Amino acid sequence: MKNKVILFSMLAASSCFANATAALLTAADYCSPVMTAPKGIKDMTPLNDGETYSAISDDGKSIEIFSYKTGEKVSTLFSLEAVKGSLKIDSFDGYEISANEKKILLWNNVSKIYRHSFTADYYVYDILRSTLAKVSEGGAQRCATISHDGRMVAYVRDNNVFISNIDYKSDKAITTDGRLNEIIYGAPDWAYEEEFGVLNTLKWSADDNTLAFIRFDESKVPVYNFDEYGSYSPSDPLGKLYPAAYKYKYPLAGFPNSTVEVLAYNVDNGTTKKMDINIGDSYVPSLDFDGSGVNLMVMVLNRDQNDLQLYKVNPGSTVAHPVLSEKSDAWLNPEAYQMVKYYGDSFVIGSERSGYRHIYEYDYSGNMLKQVTKGEWNVTDYYGKNVKTGTHYIQSTQKGAINRNVASVDSKGVVSLINDTEGTESASFSKNFNFFVRKYSSAVVPPQYTLCNNKGKVIKELQMNREYASKYAEAPKMEFLKVPNNEGELMDACIIKPLNFDASQSYPLVMYQYNGPGSQLVLNSWKLDGLYYLASQGFVVCSVDGRGTGNRDRKWMTSVYKKLGVLETLDQLAGAAYFSELPYVDASRTACFGWSYGGYMTLMELASDKCAFKAGIAMAPVTDWRFYDSIYTERYMLTPAQNEEGYNKASALDKSQNVDARLLIMSGTSDDNVHFYNTLRYSSKMNDEGKIFDMMAFSGFEHSLRMGNAREQLYKKVADFLKINFSK
Repeated sequence: MKNKVILFSMLAASSCFANATAALLTAADYCSPVMTAPKGIKDMTPLNDGETYSAISDDGKSIEIFSYKTGEKVSTLFSLEAVKGSLKIDSFDGYEISANEKKILLWNNVSKIYRHSFTADYYVYDILRSTLAKVSEGGAQRCATISHDGRMVAYVRDNNVFISNIDYKSDKAITTDGRLNEIIYGAPDWAYEEEFGVLNTLKWSADDNTLAFIRFDESKVPVYNFDEYGSYSPSDPLGKLYPAAYKYKYPLAGFPNSTVEVLAYNVDNGTTKKMDINIGDSYVPSLDFDGSGVNLMVMVLNRDQNDLQLYKVNPGSTVAHPVLSEKSDAWLNPEAYQMVKYYGDSFVIGSERSGYRHIYEYDYSGNMLKQVTKGEWNVTDYYGKNVKTGTHYIQSTQKGAINRNVASVDSKGVVSLINDTEGTESASFSKNFNFFVRKYSSAVVPPQYTLCNNKGKVIKELQMNREYASKYAEAPKMEFLKVPNNEGELMDACIIKPLNFDASQSYPLVMYQYNGPGSQLVLNSWKLDGLYYLASQGFVVCSVDGRGTGNRDRKWMTSVYKKLGVLETLDQLAGAAYFSELPYVDASRTACFGWSYGGYMTLMELASDKCAFKAGIAMAPVTDWRFYDSIYTERYMLTPAQNEEGYNKASALDKSQNVDARLLIMSGTSDDNVHFYNTLRYSSKMNDEGKIFDMMAFSGFEHSLRMGNAREQLYKKVADFLKINFSK
């Protein structure tokens, strides 16, 4: 009888797969980042008057000014064709307007460095004279930052900081000992960029007489090496006969980090001073000037990332005064303390001390003026404060962890949702907070962009993606539910049912996961990717956010502290058990699939003695936390020397001998984040253990596989791998 049931399931699956191929949408329609991306809107820069904003024109040749009141164009701020003088450019990739709105910093010829960083050629446009000046003739620049008055641009080249004075046509190096893979001034090292989101540490004082920045000494950080094979190109199908060697500084858990110093350069007298702060082996995840633009605000976070100190520093005297201190028995969340804004007499910063992420207001002597928000929900973004009315504007989870709403908080602490709706909305406010651009989507509504007043009234529709919505009207849809773990705690979960779903049929199951600390996969927002392609191919696709994930309470998130992979695995398996009991799921044909931390989860689940999966797919997985970077890993695990047992229990590599299901493991060979070495070490051990598995490498591709058709190929491979293994 049991065999007959399995045979029926196989036949049903075959039927499902056949029906799916008749779908009008192709794999590229689901998987290609270009094909699946809905239309967005141009980046908008709020202007000082509070009534207008600027944006690049549709043809990319000018910067136009629009009215918030009408959404209509009112004038042109810059045009390539209107540039006077001998220096002209054919295009630009981005811009920044000086604080006094008299100059524009433009850049083109962008060359990528890491995930977010780049070099480019920079120019300054004089709005009054309609003339261009090149920032430097000495080569491409990085982190270019225009002064408030628009007369100077600070930038980084060859790891040194320069100041270009546009008026005097001077280009001066203010540091000279910067060296590749040793000393960096102004720009962050790889780890700060990747794990703190720090992209530029160059900061001008309000009077433009002081330039503050961070010096990174990464000389003791070990060099990471891998071969750069490149990817196939039809114009050069053979590629290079010898692969290039890619070398950069990458601190693994427990290894030396960059040591940092905060410096301030005085433009008038040409001197540089080191701020008097005992940083040691700690981090500086945030550097800025206070609301007056006179004093530096320097955050110092210890290496264990559970002790945060905020200092107010006079850049002239270098004297530092402690303003705020916060300690925790687990890690301090960057999503809280980096949610900080400085005003004239006070500053606002996020904290999870109450068990939820809320914002607090302090004066510069360190006295707490008020807890701005409170309740059993989280502030997920802080947009700022209308200093005239005292009203703050936030994004929150008041309608549940899977939703996001924009809200106002008046001077008495009353919180009001601007739009009382489920889904995900975010805002970009005008300088006076009278208007905002609203982005809204849900699991069934593609992104919509509208121009609104601060009460939520729509002034103009900017982009509603109606044609896009029509194209994907028949695509599978995500549904939400609650699923219990083994402790009886309810987890947020979602399910994507196959095309032409028939509840009387029996479908194979794919559990897709991430579940990294503080992450959130189950969200009521629009997402169309390869998971929907898998559903179109006849799979039930499910996800759960187990213990360790974010935007519930802090206890839920920090329960995984110093023991990554343990509770998350139990919760993912509990979710799989729940979904396997659904009447339309064939429990004999279930698989787990994850990317990055989710790939790690796949390997941990397949090695569990409670594993019921027949197959698993691990894309770009961490296989042992000793192989991953220090800032991320130590935040949750401390160092291997401090937590050897935790690292041992968290190692997927040490458990490979327990894997009994079929495995597909994949990675990009040029991944500078989760290195290909993770996959090679794991596959080597599997080989030694005599295990049969599948492996696929993406030559020359990085962590996210955003180039070419790599994502389409990945999901085709996943579908093919599962169909083959589920038919056996």
